[in-house]
Amino acid sequence: MMTSRPASGNNPEAVARYEAIRCRVVRQVHYSPHRPAESIDLVLFVNGLPVATLELKTQFTQSVHDAIRQYRFNRPVGDPTTRKREPLLQFRSRAIVHFAVSTEEVYMATRLAGAHTRFLPFNRGYQEGAGNPPNPDGYKTAYLWERVLQRDAWLHILAKFVHLEESDAGKQTLIFPRFHQWDAVTQLVADVRTHAGDAVRRLVQHSAGSGKSNSIGWLAHHLSSLWISDEKKLFDSVIVVTDRTVLDSQLQDTIYQFDHKQGVVERITTEGGAKSTQLAEAPAQRKPIIIVTIQTFGKVLEKLGSQEMQDHTFAVIADEAHTSQTGKAAAGLKQALGFTVKDEDEEISLEDVLTEAANSRYGAGNISYFAFTATPKAKTMQLFGSQQSDGSYLPFHSYPMRQAIEEGFILDVLTGYIPYKVAYKLAHQGRDYDEDEVDKSEASKEAVRYKLAMDRYIRHQHYRYGTLVAFSGEVN
Repeated sequence: MMTSRPASGNNPEAVARYEAIRCRVVRQVHYSPHRPAESIDLVLFVNGLPVATLELKTQFTQSVHDAIRQYRFNRPVGDPTTRKREPLLQFRSRAIVHFAVSTEEVYMATRLAGAHTRFLPFNRGYQEGAGNPPNPDGYKTAYLWERVLQRDAWLHILAKFVHLEESDAGKQTLIFPRFHQWDAVTQLVADVRTHAGDAVRRLVQHSAGSGKSNSIGWLAHHLSSLWISDEKKLFDSVIVVTDRTVLDSQLQDTIYQFDHKQGVVERITTEGGAKSTQLAEAPAQRKPIIIVTIQTFGKVLEKLGSQEMQDHTFAVIADEAHTSQTGKAAAGLKQALGFTVKDEDEEISLEDVLTEAANSRYGAGNISYFAFTATPKAKTMQLFGSQQSDGSYLPFHSYPMRQAIEEGFILDVLTGYIPYKVAYKLAHQGRDYDEDEVDKSEASKEAVRYKLAMDRYIRHQHYRYGTLVAFSGEVN
């Protein structure tokens, strides 16, 4: 019922089918045979199929939260007692996404569930926080219809971003990109097109809570199917470096939903035996997407930088490592990258590997690097960031921690935090804690009691940790 925009112009019939797609906006849609007076402000259709609904509010009289309440309490998906259902509002069967829109903010949901409906912010962010920046030419939310709902962009989202995610427990979640995810991927793809033929280094500084797994999956899929002419793909292979097994399976499932082809994603997680053959063959065979771990990344880089690969082009997407490597695996990786190996126990993180790789012979003209990290080191920022006129460096795209906190995706660990000195003064009528001396025996007992209490809790939780307590003398 709908075709995606062809990656190249090789097939005129595919281009003609895409051009023939009809996108329509219908206002005040009376959607319910059971509640004929009810209508939805806007419904978007593609070839006659409803794909999105929008409830609109003007900030002068109502806020976006009034639209959210309307979806939650005035838009029932069905009546369980009479089994009367509203087809347009059913999960998966009709509309893909529901937008609550005001002149100030946008929220969206992919599954209506009454009071339990979860709406996610679909805002650009402002001054590193939530919301949207002022718009001198109109409403703050004009980006929704001027950019996101623009015909090509909208059809692209439906074809290349929306996907159904199923957990091991069988729970299904329809994924629609948040604004910063869509914006980052589309801007990176546009930037790569602009620099077609040149290797680029780009830093995506997205906070925890940004949904990096999906962003990386979408970017890998886009880069692996990006054509710079009707005859040539831009990248022969896209290498995703991660230590997160959840991303491995998620990426494969996501890509399969888009292409419906097996073998698009090649996963290489350990060295030795058949894996060594994979390490050698996957890039040479131009496998579209290759997932590797930090342990095998050195070997993969050696292959990419070899003489036989000089006529190939590669994109390396690095997911911020949550663990660092030590020991022989790290030493071997350092040697492959030309590190100076001083101590086998010295830690090496994926960020360290990436900066060294980009600085070495593996930073050559046939490899582009895309680094995803929440807290880049200064060296990473200099290598992958964009230099400003004042000499500072900025990431290519950012989703700041403050925005993630204000949008409710991560907790602010500093909420309610009080420094010890301040807490002591509050508890002791303003006296500084170094003005008072406590009884040494009582203080030691207090420390031991804390240790014993923590030990009991650790045993109860079956944690594999221990505690230490330090004090002078003996405690009975």
